[in-house]
Amino acid sequence: MDARLSASLLAGLVFLLHGYTAWAVVEVSMEDRVEVFKGDTAQISCMFTSDDGIGGLTIQWFYVLRTGEKQKIYYQDATMQVVDRNTQFTDRIMVNVTAATGEVVLTIANVQLKDQLEFICLIKSLTDGVSEGRTKLLVFERPNSPTIEGVETGVFANEDSPSKIGSCEVKNGFPKPNITWYRNYTPLRVSDGVKVVASTTIESSGLFSVRSELSLKVMKEDKDAQFYCEVTYLVPGGTRMTETNPINITVYYPSTAVHVWVESPKGKIKEGDSIIFNCHGNGNMPSSVFVKHGTTEYEVESNMLVLENVTRLQSGDYECISMDMNTYEELSGNTTVFVNYLDPVVVLPSYVEMAQGEERTATCNALSSLQTHTAWFKDGQEVSTGHILMLKDVTFDTAGTYKCVVTVPEIDGMEKMATLQVHVKGAPEIIKPEHTDIEESVSSTVDLTCHVRGFPAPSVIWTTTDGKILETTSQTEMDDGVHSMVSVEVTSDLTAFCNASNEYGADALAYNIKAIQAATAIPPEKIRKESNGVIIVVIIICILLLAILGSVLYFLYKKGKICGRSGKQDLTKEKSGKDNIVVEMKSDTEDAVLLGVNGEKLPSSNQ
Repeated sequence: MDARLSASLLAGLVFLLHGYTAWAVVEVSMEDRVEVFKGDTAQISCMFTSDDGIGGLTIQWFYVLRTGEKQKIYYQDATMQVVDRNTQFTDRIMVNVTAATGEVVLTIANVQLKDQLEFICLIKSLTDGVSEGRTKLLVFERPNSPTIEGVETGVFANEDSPSKIGSCEVKNGFPKPNITWYRNYTPLRVSDGVKVVASTTIESSGLFSVRSELSLKVMKEDKDAQFYCEVTYLVPGGTRMTETNPINITVYYPSTAVHVWVESPKGKIKEGDSIIFNCHGNGNMPSSVFVKHGTTEYEVESNMLVLENVTRLQSGDYECISMDMNTYEELSGNTTVFVNYLDPVVVLPSYVEMAQGEERTATCNALSSLQTHTAWFKDGQEVSTGHILMLKDVTFDTAGTYKCVVTVPEIDGMEKMATLQVHVKGAPEIIKPEHTDIEESVSSTVDLTCHVRGFPAPSVIWTTTDGKILETTSQTEMDDGVHSMVSVEVTSDLTAFCNASNEYGADALAYNIKAIQAATAIPPEKIRKESNGVIIVVIIICILLLAILGSVLYFLYKKGKICGRSGKQDLTKEKSGKDNIVVEMKSDTEDAVLLGVNGEKLPSSNQ
């Protein structure tokens, strides 16, 4: 009975298995590609459908070798999960299976360039249903910032063949970056006038470095052109772009004209100025440039010529000549320069001696290329304008130094001057100081000054009342006379005399010095200024003292202690109930008279 039952069950199972094989099929789907940056983590998903449970499936992962063969890296069934040994993924992969969603995920950590391969997900059911899917893993690396270098030498325009402009380089990108050249924001395409040579280097890291060189048939217009490179590179999910800084190139092209002008000074030029010429052609070609003035040639550096401290002899035409160093052809341009001048001032006469009351004229002239203005100054003040100076009714005040200043109003700072020295003859005249009476303490020293006008310069001698000659401390001759000073040591009252004389006469001045014993002498003028204030203070103090004295006397009177005659006798009389006694002191008779309450005199016997 049991044997028959077992045979029946086995036959049924075989039937069921044959029926399942007819309709049970595993299906797998995967993305075409998975993109990731180098060093990141990649996740490759394998979606499957199967009527078998997860325990009835065998899951395997492979990658495709460069030869096309498959290399297994992972195996899983109902009983085990195995990562294959000795592959490049052994230590970096992990597989997760989600039965509910039918998803198998292969995770690869720290993706490297060599991981850019095709991966196979193979799923097999117990009923021999097998399906697989394939995904390519793409790895990316951003390149370094690109660099650009222009040619260091200039480029000649209108050459028959392209000239090298510069090179661009971008390093360490994956996949290989692309370089495009631009001129003024317009991409340059390879043509007869444009040549681009690119080279690629695979670094030891497996990354790509690209270098591109641009050659171009340069035109004159390229002197202001900007050249730069655009680098494009792939990243996961798209494309990125970066640019270099723009560069300019030096373009050599021949001149068609030469220009020369005075850069400085602006406006009119005067003797002593520095002239700066700007001299160059309108081309940009290696050339020799010089300036010619008469038979004199000046070398031009950096298109500039500087002539310092010019004179009127440097007026005239200046020719700027530019010679092409390739063709030796010359071009020139011209400019005219005029250097204005102002000759030295001539004053006639420049020295004059006059008697008091006389009249005299002086003239002042200076030759100039421009209109001039003439003015006369004395002691910093303008005293006359015009070429002629009139001196009338001269006095000692007229004597002195007169400056004739000639200016050119059209040019700032263009002026010259000369002087006229005027001496007025006459007897000495001492200018009396404000104070000649001086008080000084004994043993001090006082400085006395004496200003004497007159011409010829007076002789000054200092003396005292006893005929002693004092030694002069200093003596200075001035335009109108002499200034003399002497130092006197005060030992007692003294009178010092300033004696001045010349061939026309003499004059004298006396200083009265009073010697005082005070530690500090007060100058007379200070005494006078302070005397009024001192007197007022003394009066106030006296009034206060009198008031105090009166109060004391009244107090003593009340106490009955006022003395009698001449202060020698005491008044000791008792006060009566009705009489009050007042003592009247008379200084002329020294008698004391007793007065009654009503002012009546008492008999002398009552005293």
